[in-house]
Amino acid sequence: MALPSRPLLFASGEEAYVADQVVHTWTTPDGADPAWADEVVAALPPGERAIGALSFAAGAPGIFHQVTGSERPLHGPERSLRERTYDVREFPTAEAYADMVRAVLAKIEAGVVRKVVIGRCLDVISDPPLEPAEIIDRLLVTRPGRYVFSVPLTESLDDGPLLVGASPELLVSRHGDQIACTPLAGSVPRSSDPGEDARRAASLKASAKDLAEHAFVVDAIVHALKEVCVDVEPPTGPSLLATDTVWHLASPITARLEDPATGPSALRLAQMLHPTPAVGGVPAAAAAEAIADLEGDLRDYFAGCVGWVDGTGDGIFAITIRAAVIDGDRMRLFAGAGIVAGSDPDSEVRETGAKLATMTRVSGLS
Repeated sequence: MALPSRPLLFASGEEAYVADQVVHTWTTPDGADPAWADEVVAALPPGERAIGALSFAAGAPGIFHQVTGSERPLHGPERSLRERTYDVREFPTAEAYADMVRAVLAKIEAGVVRKVVIGRCLDVISDPPLEPAEIIDRLLVTRPGRYVFSVPLTESLDDGPLLVGASPELLVSRHGDQIACTPLAGSVPRSSDPGEDARRAASLKASAKDLAEHAFVVDAIVHALKEVCVDVEPPTGPSLLATDTVWHLASPITARLEDPATGPSALRLAQMLHPTPAVGGVPAAAAAEAIADLEGDLRDYFAGCVGWVDGTGDGIFAITIRAAVIDGDRMRLFAGAGIVAGSDPDSEVRETGAKLATMTRVSGLS
């Protein structure tokens, strides 16, 4: 599949939906505004979709591009990257990030919060500039995460920041009356040694700390779905999900809308569920305050959600993780880790490093 230099697409299976034409771009200063979401869905005629993203924070921007396009099969060999030089800066440094984890642990011990997801970035300048199509092509072939995306973050499709990535985490999908979510929480870096890798996976599945962290997320999603759905069915316990660099605990959750014609669209469901404790924390307000205090303005669209919706209300939204924002010769990567009682700062540094490795590999940094 030949991609344009700055593709607009979303892939969730063996094919990618690639936009051929942008009909209109919808922006809002508040991506959580339900009226805006309903306006986007109501404007979509048959055969068109809106592909876009919501920011992490409440009251932060959202953008959706109304497009025509088609599902296209993924094929062909992995594309080789051009030779480049990279200037890479950690922000914060690993040492400063470990201090942030300690600050969260102090808040947990004081009873202010029970879980906070805290993140760090890599800022990269490349020469010559990275080409978005190169990265997306490699993501589509290697599929380090099921949900591959490329979304311009401004109305201009020719330049400006572009959100790209391969998320392993389904926030929500809606197909008719069928609703699905697959939250991930509780993680451990993978090992290149098969025996050690299996040991780490088994240890994760038995970890009381990680199981407790995972339960926060499942409970929050089930509670939110019960407000608008029936037949909400979480699994009896999490399963293991493997990506290229990390083992995750995962819980597929299903539910049903009584009446799809009057029930919330996939975009409205994404607004209702986001941010889950998988990227925020518990309690939500206190965790959001801690994130803002410790991270500052690192996130923007990182740890938000990205996906598509059509005029019937069907669609798919993934959590914006294993992602990068590319803008000319600059690229920023982001990764976070859930901090709960018993978390170890050095282990969280290693976990975020493993999560960053997904995008450093396809970008040629490692």
